[in-house]
Parts: sequence; C-alpha cells; structure tokens
Amino acid sequence: MDNSFKNDEKLYRAVYPPNISSMYWKSDGSVSSAAFADPNGLSVERGYYRKDEDVVSAMQMRFTGSIIRVYVKNCRDIGAEVRYLPSNNSPYHSEIHGSATTPLLSKTQRRYLAEKASIILSSL
Repeated sequence: MDNSFKNDEKLYRAVYPPNISSMYWKSDGSVSSAAFADPNGLSVERGYYRKDEDVVSAMQMRFTGSIIRVYVKNCRDIGAEVRYLPSNNSPYHSEIHGSATTPLLSKTQRRYLAEKASIILSSL
C-alpha cells in the first residue's frame, strides 16, 4: 500500500454509541458532523478493496461502537486530503485532513461527510 487512493476506495471510522457519547449522533439515528472532528486529523481505516465484513470484523477487535463509511471521492469533493499513515495497530490506518496544511476538517467539510456517511455496523 502507498499514499495512492482511488475515488472508489472506502474509508471506515468507528464512532462511539450514544450511551458513551451522544454528541456523535442525531436524534434520527444518523451520524452527526461531530463524528468527523479531530484537530490532529481524522483517523480512518482504509478499505483497500476488502469486503465490508472483513474490515468491520478487524475493527471490532480494537474499537467500540458503530462503524461508518465514506468514499475517498467524498473527501476529494470537498477539498479534503486523504493520507495513508499506517500505525502499530493497523497497516490500514489513514487520516482525512481538511487540507494539505490543516488537519482539522472545516464545519462545512464535516457536515458534508456526515451526510455522505453510511452506517455499516450500528450499535444503536
């Protein structure tokens, strides 16, 4: 793997359930823009064309809560930058940054990604 991402590649994020942190969820059960806020860059798991079930299974070993998904294209549509940054815990770890120089996604970028996100595994 390298820093090359295709538009149709999926990016996954674990989100705490409402009983742990309700700020990440709207009353209708959809994810809120708060789930996309991280001043250090938004941690995601790179799909790398694995099956959703395989990604979710691997993530459940390390994370609690729901798993949501967006596409690389969704990030590029709003000028966000996707970076491949493998960690000790995952060779698929990546981050979404607001721009090349700003790790935090803007409010507009966070809202857009929340609208585009699909809930792959719900813990609601």
